[in-house]
Amino acid sequence: MSELPSSLKYTSSHEWVLLEDDGIVIVGITDHAQELLGDLVFVDLPEIGQEMSAGEECAVVESVKAASDVYSPIDGKIVDVNTNLTDEPELVNNSPYGDGWLFKLKPADATALDDLLSADDYSQVIAEEG
Repeated sequence: MSELPSSLKYTSSHEWVLLEDDGIVIVGITDHAQELLGDLVFVDLPEIGQEMSAGEECAVVESVKAASDVYSPIDGKIVDVNTNLTDEPELVNNSPYGDGWLFKLKPADATALDDLLSADDYSQVIAEEG
C-alpha cells in the first residue's frame, strides 16, 4: 500500500498539496502515482510566474514506461519550482512527499484547498481504480 500522509490534501488525479505557514502550497505527485509510473527519467516543470487554473496541465513527469501530465490542484501563481529534478528526476521516486516536490503555488483563494481530498478520501479513489 502506498504511503499517504494525513497532513496533506490530495486530488483524484494523484497530486498532493501541502499548505505552508506562509500561505504558499507545495505540490507533488503521490507515492501511488510514482509507483505506477516507475523510474522517472525526466520532469518538465512550469514557469515561475505562470498563472494556473485548477485542473490545468502544468507539468509532465516521464518514466521509462510513460509520460504523465501533472495538473494544478487549485487556481494560483507558480512561485517556485524544484530545479533539482532537472538533474535528478528520481527524487520523485525516492521521496515523493519530500525532496521530490514539483512546484509551489500562491493560491488565488486558499479556501479552494477545502475542496481537495483527505488521505482517507484519496485512498478510496485508489481502491476504486483497482
